[in-house]
Amino acid sequence: MKTVLITGAAHGIGRSIAEAFAAEHDNLHLICHTAQDELEDYAERLSFKYHVQCTADAVDVSDPDAVEQYYNDRIHSLDLLINNAGISYIGLLQDMTPAEWNNVIATNLSSVFYMSKHAIPLFLKNSAGNPGAVINVTSVWGQIGASNEAAYSASKGGVDSLTKALAKELSPNGIPVNAISCGCIDTRMNNCFDELEKEELAGEIPAGRFASPDEVASAVLKLSQMPPYMTGQIIRFDGGWV
Repeated sequence: MKTVLITGAAHGIGRSIAEAFAAEHDNLHLICHTAQDELEDYAERLSFKYHVQCTADAVDVSDPDAVEQYYNDRIHSLDLLINNAGISYIGLLQDMTPAEWNNVIATNLSSVFYMSKHAIPLFLKNSAGNPGAVINVTSVWGQIGASNEAAYSASKGGVDSLTKALAKELSPNGIPVNAISCGCIDTRMNNCFDELEKEELAGEIPAGRFASPDEVASAVLKLSQMPPYMTGQIIRFDGGWV
């Protein structure tokens, strides 16, 4: 039984990841930004269904002070941090305001720094047999870039690089740091596309379809079960697209 902290857990991929680990009888700390009532209801259902401890909190992971306060108030031990929170911006770079740019970078990239910074000391307190781990949920756009999603692509590219660098930093302590790099997943974030656009995108994917959030959750769960020698990896989960 592990204690798992998941950001962006109210919807989509994060919600599915929460259930995957609850089904393994792991205790959960779930974070969202604004959908606290919905997340609390979900946490109660997971607790009842799987007989696990499950907390739900609204935390702005883009705010370092809020993250520090959350750890101080709520997190006293931790085995796995899953950095899943993310937002997108669709539009030309020239039309973005500095505030919009900073919001994407802070939510998608800086949050990984804030969350990991406070998780690492807890990992180092763990027994040698279970030193802890970090899994970041990122995007193929971080590797190849996407037109009209420059800020999102930049933020996810930063997460990829941070994953590799932090893995080297923590590997001597037996703490693996890896990432799942998602392609097209059937979540609210992709509702910016209409049905025709989704069909065209699916036609570009060798697998012929978008993945479900549950499939991503299964990949994250399996990654968490790998030996710690597997670290610093950006694992593409894209149906052969890239």
